[in-house]
Amino acid sequence: MAKSLYETLEISENATAAEIKKAYRALAKKYHPDMNKDPKAEEKFKEINAAYEVLGDEQKKSQYDMHGDDMFGGQNFHDFARGQGAGVDINDILRQMFGQGGGGFSQGGFSNGGGFGGGSFGRSGFGEPDLDVSANLTIDFNTAILGGVKNVSINGESFDIKIPEGISEGQKIRAKGKGRQAHGYPRGDLIISLNIRPSDEYERDEDDLVKSFDIPLKTALFGGKVVIPTLTKDITLKVPQNTKQNQKFRVKDLGVYNRKTKEKGSLYLKANIILPKLESLDDELVKLLEEKLPEGL
Repeated sequence: MAKSLYETLEISENATAAEIKKAYRALAKKYHPDMNKDPKAEEKFKEINAAYEVLGDEQKKSQYDMHGDDMFGGQNFHDFARGQGAGVDINDILRQMFGQGGGGFSQGGFSNGGGFGGGSFGRSGFGEPDLDVSANLTIDFNTAILGGVKNVSINGESFDIKIPEGISEGQKIRAKGKGRQAHGYPRGDLIISLNIRPSDEYERDEDDLVKSFDIPLKTALFGGKVVIPTLTKDITLKVPQNTKQNQKFRVKDLGVYNRKTKEKGSLYLKANIILPKLESLDDELVKLLEEKLPEGL
């Protein structure tokens, strides 16, 4: 028994309700007249909506599974829909077939000139257009850590969006009411996926930051204080004697803000010991170092 409604949604006859819905959404988006400028897209779009009206309803699907394309006089659904003529609402035809009472078709339906973008589109909930718009935005490292405001332009409209403090690569921001418009529907949203430019100064490890700082050999050997600029303020770090290359010092609460825990991670400062050039040292000191320094140092 032929069952061409399944072919219309490009699914098997054993498809689950979730698979039917997923296939419908993908095809409706693909063939929506606002997205697809092919002259045949609107016709295909109507057929997709009609197929989902039947297969997306348990009672109507059961009835169709029992009779198949015999309900369309033995034609496949595409030929049946085309045979109704341009001025006929295929929704009305199907409503008569499956009955309007109980599990019948929504009065909103999809009809010529009555839907989104001048095409035909359901208004009963299952056929609402996807008016959200996806976009990518690249921000600098410091803004990702500290938060801030960025101006974006899309579809000729320019506006500011707020970047939350501590946001991560790939996270999304929703700008309400900045998506597509359609008559009879609330305006969609703009969904922004964030890309973060790497920093030349910092590395990020989840909620922690790592930064290298330079210290002269004398300070590394004998200890001292080093002023280090951070993202929020300058700090004075006390460096102990015998500090080693790449030795780390932890500064609490100067890392990344975690919006779930409401706490900040730590900043790890990694020592980079700057060795003096021999030609800058006193000749006697150079000679003494050469004689006295241990081989393993």
